[in-house]
Amino acid sequence: MFTKTVVLPVDIDEAFALITEPERLRRWQTVSARVDLRVGGDYRWTVTPGHVATGTFREVEPGKRVVFGWGWEGNPDLAPDTSTVSITIEPVADGTRVTLTHEGLTDEQAAMHAEGWNHYLGRLEKAAVAGDAGPDEWSAAPERLDELSAADATLAVLQTVLRRLTSSDRAKQTPCADFTCHDLAEHLFGSMVTLGAMAGVEVVNPGTGSLEDRTATMAAQAIEGWRARGLDGAIAAPGGGEMPAAFVAGIMPVEFLLHAWDLAQASGTPLAVSDEVVAYVHKLAEQIVPGGRGSSFGDEVTPPVDADPMERLAAFSGRRPLAG
Repeated sequence: MFTKTVVLPVDIDEAFALITEPERLRRWQTVSARVDLRVGGDYRWTVTPGHVATGTFREVEPGKRVVFGWGWEGNPDLAPDTSTVSITIEPVADGTRVTLTHEGLTDEQAAMHAEGWNHYLGRLEKAAVAGDAGPDEWSAAPERLDELSAADATLAVLQTVLRRLTSSDRAKQTPCADFTCHDLAEHLFGSMVTLGAMAGVEVVNPGTGSLEDRTATMAAQAIEGWRARGLDGAIAAPGGGEMPAAFVAGIMPVEFLLHAWDLAQASGTPLAVSDEVVAYVHKLAEQIVPGGRGSSFGDEVTPPVDADPMERLAAFSGRRPLAG
């Protein structure tokens, strides 16, 4: 069993929101989060790229306590809902005391989860103070990259940029000549609907919320659909014929990362992405971009001699940095 207590300098309502609401969870614990907060409701949290925790809620007392089953998709040693996490919150003089207990683990599992909970509870403390714990280094360079874990990793990058956009940024021009920041977000919404449909799922636009919240929600639906479908085999191409499923799924990380760069350029926001992720996405782009030149992508441009890996990927896709 693992148990730990932290004190957050926020009131009960904010503390409860931080541990239950998807928009808050993404600021300290998850890349994406789906939550049906009721007894018997389920949740699905992509904690780090390729690692998805799922289970059902067993107790829900708003402002006091949540208890939920815990396990990992694709892990027979700790399958979904086979251990129990309890989180209680109570007011104290300095804010709110949060106590997390994780039961039903072997000694080895308890040790591994202790490392994870210590990491994320530390990030929870940061988020309670600053509103956002910042990019998670555990998500920056996943231990095993494929099309779907790369989609998770690049979604985390994109969300960080979107989260920092202000209302004044929406009308700013991006390196994509046809798109302002707002237009580019709308383009992403359409891409998620199309790519989700190709995996056999309906991606639903929430219609309300920030650009970051809507993008995160829709992208998570698309990625979840692709995880359920898998990368094997082929799917029908829009114009007829077939395309390898892995090729289509690989469009997601390419779109997420290139558009994160576009938005960062337009808004002057720093782009936090590891060279490992950029290198993997560049390999995917080498398969995807050439066939889209003249429509989705421009002609390759020559990057500066001292260009970093992200600048080289942008140049390969036909993009030039905006003038400072």
